[in-house]
Amino acid sequence: MRQLTFNLTVWSFAILLTACGSRQFTQGEYDDVNEVRHLDDKFNESDAAILIEEMVGSMAEHPVFSKSKLPPIVQVEKVRNKTSEHVDTKMMTDSLRTALIKTGKVRFSNKEDRDTLNEEVDYQNESGRIRKDTRKNRSGGIGADYILTGDLISNVQEVGNRKLIFYRLNLNLTNLETNLIEWSDEKPIRKRYKKKSVGF
Repeated sequence: MRQLTFNLTVWSFAILLTACGSRQFTQGEYDDVNEVRHLDDKFNESDAAILIEEMVGSMAEHPVFSKSKLPPIVQVEKVRNKTSEHVDTKMMTDSLRTALIKTGKVRFSNKEDRDTLNEEVDYQNESGRIRKDTRKNRSGGIGADYILTGDLISNVQEVGNRKLIFYRLNLNLTNLETNLIEWSDEKPIRKRYKKKSVGF
């Protein structure tokens, strides 16, 4: 009987600890990705989408792309995160690249997967398993015409229960042959927040 009482006490204590611990998210549903959601005051995917949309339009309409006979080749570098937050800037440049490819006015060199591509070319030429007339050689690569770089910066102002957060994305397109910046643009956004009073 004493052992049973002890076991019940242990189980009750364990259940109590579980109830007091952090709750797991066990129920969910699909959400509209085009709907703006601000769950906190951090940089989010809606902010990134607003910034990128502006840049895509500006870049695609520039004479470097709109008046070129052949779509220029661009190499994308990671946007430098100069905010105090952890921001996945690669996600931003990936979205920018995808949107620009869809315009048909820009081509992109694949720097990120360069090692993988080289390995495949080596395999085709050295393994003896690929038909000779279908093998690709190293001399077939096309060099980039431009390099795309940029910075994401932020500024935070907080007074009392009010908070303003300012973000600005700046992108530069540099001609690799001349080192001249041939296109540059920036897009700012600002968000307002107000602390909720906590009642007792």
